[in-house]
Amino acid sequence: MAQEVIKIRGGKTLKGEVNISGAKNSAVAIIPATLLAQGHVNLDGLPQISDVETLVSLLEDLNIKTKLDGTKLDVDTTQIENAPLPNNKVESLRASYYMMGAMLGRFKKCVIGLPGGCPLGPRPIDQHIKGFKALGAEIDESSDTSMKIEAKQLKGANIFLDMVSVGATINIMLAAVHAEGQTVIENAAKEPEVVDVANFLISMGAQIKGAGTTTIKITGVDTLHGTEYQVIPDRIEAGSYMCMAAAAGEEVVINNIVPRHVEALTAKLKELGVDIELSDEKAIIRKSEPYHSIDIKTLVYPGFATDLQQPITPLLFMANGPSFVTDTIYPERFKHVEELQQMGANINKDNGTATIKPSTLNGAEVYASDLRAGACLIVAGLIAEGVTTIYNVKHIYRGYTQIVEHLKALGAEIWTETV
Repeated sequence: MAQEVIKIRGGKTLKGEVNISGAKNSAVAIIPATLLAQGHVNLDGLPQISDVETLVSLLEDLNIKTKLDGTKLDVDTTQIENAPLPNNKVESLRASYYMMGAMLGRFKKCVIGLPGGCPLGPRPIDQHIKGFKALGAEIDESSDTSMKIEAKQLKGANIFLDMVSVGATINIMLAAVHAEGQTVIENAAKEPEVVDVANFLISMGAQIKGAGTTTIKITGVDTLHGTEYQVIPDRIEAGSYMCMAAAAGEEVVINNIVPRHVEALTAKLKELGVDIELSDEKAIIRKSEPYHSIDIKTLVYPGFATDLQQPITPLLFMANGPSFVTDTIYPERFKHVEELQQMGANINKDNGTATIKPSTLNGAEVYASDLRAGACLIVAGLIAEGVTTIYNVKHIYRGYTQIVEHLKALGAEIWTETV
């Protein structure tokens, strides 16, 4: 079967400006959250990615009227109907699980297929289920393909998350906005996307305090009204372009960023020796080799993001000694290592840590196993000698708006082909 591939001829210098899209990890939760509104919701700043289109399609399966135009989405929930959600759509992205919390909050019940997404090793939704049960829901998991969640009544509860989870924190918030009384989430995730979703819900009339701290308090309300809302910029897309600019840029200006959201990455890039100039909403990156070896350990926010350990890895081949990358969030997240080895990289993985030694990369045929591995291979392709062909690009399109066009505009020799 024919498929699209991305091809890159390495060695070209990047120069110019790129505008960062709205945050994928906010958008994929805020779009399901619109079904909690009674009326019209207007969103702006959405990334133009396939995950957004899939979630909008899921809203339409609930008889919600939608109009998606570029970065804008208009939602009208006045004719909303509860319906089982098709398994094939739900399976295509992991964030479909936010439909569970939103539908539980709105209807007190839902039937939904089991979520899919990137294969990053075990990412169970047990903390989500624990939260729903604490609020009074009963879960029927007897089917292999779907889950039935139902509550006679949702009541506020104290919920302590056994592990910090962005997905569980947001999903419990979505279900709790209509619960009777107060819900307290302890050991909550502090990521900017959690704050963004909370601010969106507050703009519709929800009562939420403490988002961005480890304790979030939600006081249930009877109804939520329509709203207009702008999604925050995507810190992972911003970070990925910062890595690309550091790898192959002469001078690249990255617009629409929140500097504090990328502080951990900025600190590591500076330690590496990258010339970075930050202002209110942009970063200017100039290449300044030779780079120095560094150690990276991923941590929950505000630590170094697991989503950026793959995109930064190719930079470390340009360093003057061995570097180490340890992923404490997803220790299995190293499927890019074998692909980089195909390109001649001196890299090995062992027990959640990659050892990276100075290497000259050569173009090769490689496969994007997941979204951020795809970004890693693009960075590698930009600095490799010869042509790199990346297969399985559907993963890349799930998280990066018009990435081929953006890089072409910066001077990269990059194109797509059908093979």
